[in-house]
Amino acid sequence: MQVSGSRLPSGGRIDREKPIGFSFDGRSYSGYAGDTLASALLANGVSLVGRSFKYHRPRGIFSAGIEEPNALVTFGHDGRRDPNVPATMVELVEGLEAQSQNRWPSLGFDVLAVNQVFAPLLSAGFYYKTFMGPTRRAWLFYEHFIRRAAGLGKASLQPDPDRYDTEYAFTDVAIIGSGPTGLAAALSVARSGARVTLIEQDGAIGGQMLSQPSEGAAADWLAAAGADIAGFPQITVRTRSTAFGLYDGNTIGIVERRDHLGPEPGQTRQLLVLLKAQSIIFTTGAIERPLLFADNDRPGVMLASAASTYLNRFAVACGRTIVVATNNDSAYATARDFAAAGSKVTVLDARPASPLADSARKHGITVLQDHQLLAAHGSPVSAVAFRSGSSEARLSCDLLLTSAGWTPSVHLTSHLGIRPIYDARIGGFVPGSFAAGHFGAGALMGDYTTAEAIERGAAAGLGAACFCGRKAEPHAIPTPDLDEGIARDLPALAVPRRGKVFVDLQTDVTTSDIALSDREGFRSVEHLKRYTTLGMGTDQGKTSNVHAIALMALARDQSIEQTGTTTFRPPYSPVAVGVLAGRSIHGHFKPIRRTPLHDWHLRRGAEMIEVGLWKRPLFYPEHGPDVGAAAIAEMKLVRSAVGLVDVSTLGKIEVAGPDALTFLDRLYVNNLGKLQVGKGRYCVMLRDDGIVFDEGVVIRLAEERFFLTTSTMKAADVQSWMEFLAQTAWPDLRVHITSVTDEWAMLALAGPRSRDVLAAAFPDIATDDESLPKMAVVTGTFAGEVLRIQRVSYSGERAYEIHVGSRRGAALADHLMAAGQPVGVEPYGVDAMGALRIEKGFAAGSEIDGTTTLDDIGLGGLAKKSGGFAGAVLSRRPTLTNPDRRRLVGLQCLDAGRQLRTGSILFSEGAPQRGHGIGHVTAVTFSPETDKQIGLALLSGGPERIGETMLATFPVRNEMVRVRVVSPVFVDPDGARIDA
Repeated sequence: MQVSGSRLPSGGRIDREKPIGFSFDGRSYSGYAGDTLASALLANGVSLVGRSFKYHRPRGIFSAGIEEPNALVTFGHDGRRDPNVPATMVELVEGLEAQSQNRWPSLGFDVLAVNQVFAPLLSAGFYYKTFMGPTRRAWLFYEHFIRRAAGLGKASLQPDPDRYDTEYAFTDVAIIGSGPTGLAAALSVARSGARVTLIEQDGAIGGQMLSQPSEGAAADWLAAAGADIAGFPQITVRTRSTAFGLYDGNTIGIVERRDHLGPEPGQTRQLLVLLKAQSIIFTTGAIERPLLFADNDRPGVMLASAASTYLNRFAVACGRTIVVATNNDSAYATARDFAAAGSKVTVLDARPASPLADSARKHGITVLQDHQLLAAHGSPVSAVAFRSGSSEARLSCDLLLTSAGWTPSVHLTSHLGIRPIYDARIGGFVPGSFAAGHFGAGALMGDYTTAEAIERGAAAGLGAACFCGRKAEPHAIPTPDLDEGIARDLPALAVPRRGKVFVDLQTDVTTSDIALSDREGFRSVEHLKRYTTLGMGTDQGKTSNVHAIALMALARDQSIEQTGTTTFRPPYSPVAVGVLAGRSIHGHFKPIRRTPLHDWHLRRGAEMIEVGLWKRPLFYPEHGPDVGAAAIAEMKLVRSAVGLVDVSTLGKIEVAGPDALTFLDRLYVNNLGKLQVGKGRYCVMLRDDGIVFDEGVVIRLAEERFFLTTSTMKAADVQSWMEFLAQTAWPDLRVHITSVTDEWAMLALAGPRSRDVLAAAFPDIATDDESLPKMAVVTGTFAGEVLRIQRVSYSGERAYEIHVGSRRGAALADHLMAAGQPVGVEPYGVDAMGALRIEKGFAAGSEIDGTTTLDDIGLGGLAKKSGGFAGAVLSRRPTLTNPDRRRLVGLQCLDAGRQLRTGSILFSEGAPQRGHGIGHVTAVTFSPETDKQIGLALLSGGPERIGETMLATFPVRNEMVRVRVVSPVFVDPDGARIDA
């Protein structure tokens, strides 16, 4: 690795009493507390830190902040591997491991640097034009090699062991940025008594003030301001916190980094903060732009402000013979700082004159006016070429610093759709306007001096306090006496006509790429961005966008205002997916719902499974060692004796009101007009397009009160559909709809001995066939709670559903188990329950899949013959009544030892096995009743094909099984068992 730069013996804001060891590409180094990885590398003489995206050119540290385009590293290892992180934003901690990226076999010798030889062939959009053939699938061949040749870091494939949390916070005034503008605003607001949250992406407050000498007027002012901030308890300071997005309702998305705390067990690595503010002050500052010149990407080329940061904050002199190339006055402060540190400094000023030139010369700085920088030479830089008039010359150096003005950070102010406007005075874009309660000040608005920043920040603070209803009075805030240069009234952008001039360093976009984009018709800045990939890297073009817009404007012979800017969208800087997910991973990825009997199932050793959002018992190991054996045993139990199953997950909705019956009669396809109190009916509802939506049971509890159940998966959708119809289609109906899913525990007793258990459990309730015929309901009490018993079957056997308040669910299960002990009652799980319904041929979720009609699943006879219902008209469309539609049938597997699989595609014997076939298998189980593997399917022509032999193919596993089409009802087709 090349060497440049050294740690100064004193100065800076680092803690020299706390040395820190770290490694880069396997080599050990040391730094100090307060260092970033970038400053520590520079202090150790490391200038080569990465390779470029496309050409694999050597790259060095370019900036000192979040705008860094070159020094992207991967730090950590295994599950803590974090790629594409700017070294400028990584705080040094003991044992930090970092690796360079996008190089092979090593950073110093990268084989793919040969791409530079083929650079003329790798212009903007080359992949669109080069890799089009010779066949349509050729890209699949090319892609592997392209990904190897270009790219950034690689993420880990191992689970992340760290924790990410989410916090919801509230404040009166949020201030984004803690430079002198933000500090002045915070003090102004705090004096009104309002709550203030000060958000700073750095590890310390101060902004650019931290890049001033650690002793002097700036340091004294910052120390005093920090003490004042600490004296206001209503000011919350959030450091290491990047505001990455502004959202509706004055909500700010913030990521707080806690990597500096180290990988402690249970430590939150990053925190997502969703901050709700009444008013927002944007003091986000500005980012320095580089000059454009040939080979401007060499190691040893750096932004002038970045070099000042490393010198003054981290006590690192990045060079000893320095050229500062500029077109504005702000870079003169950098020149003075390095001259004071003992470096030999030459300023190349593109302007004919500067008011700071004479002062600079008094500091021993060579100032060359009207000199344009042409090129950098050497890697790292050893000389620069420049032009004055018609003559060209070279100048030796070991560090080249450039400054072409500053770009206000308008990203957050644009996230809600307010586009920035161009300010020719500063050569950059500023916020176009502000929403009510939003304020901006400081460098964001082009106010570049510290005095302007403090004055405008205090004024913005007063405005925000007043907006929040606070009484605020102006309060003078002292201003440090600083010798500053102003980056205004910049000369026109000068671009050398020869050599490779990079505009976007991260994605290797050059001036010639922008010219090519114009020639090929990609002239909108949005098209330019996507055709060249300019601004699409992790830095989002923070140092390149304005130059790109200016070059496009020159190519089109129009103003920058006419050319416009790209759309700024969140996030402002990359956000890890882990921090967005927070703790919503694995079992916490989505909400988990547990039935009132959840603990009861666990006590019996049930193997639980997620069904939608619910945890349900899949099977009980007491019935078999695995789900296959246990489910068969549980099915036999229900068919021969009696089983108990938890059906509390069914959706439960009460509908009440004078027009409740009318509402339900319109909602369901069934004729409910004659439904008596104390009776229930199996009902089906359609979507408005005539497709089956859901099925369930409607019970009439009273004249104007109904209780209905829905399928487990559709409960919320059905509730929403009902509310929609009540409020939009039939607003004249007096009806009230209430979800009571969580209010009731529901158990089903199924099997030929189910009534025996019921009679033993509730001797005071009449449960004989005359008192409780099929679909009837009786009520009573259990443990002081209302109890309902309904005779309804989902298994094909005599069965009863028992409803009780949720808190009595487990007690009810114990009571039924005790009462049924003489007849051998046992619980069974959802696998057996699903298999029982397949044997009986009941259409359920896998058949009611959003494509089937009533006739498709054999329920056409339920539809009322007169009177309308939701979806009735469109259900009669020719497409939905075509006899060739796929309709419900049963399947028997004919190949012994072969497995029929759900999802298999059905083909007629002898037909070509291509495409989607003529049907598909919706559900499969082994049937103890038939001693065969059976299934349900939706088959074109349906019932007319009963008796035919089909081929069921499963392409995923390259399997094929012969099946016979049969009736979907495998068990008790006459219903004698249910009626028994």
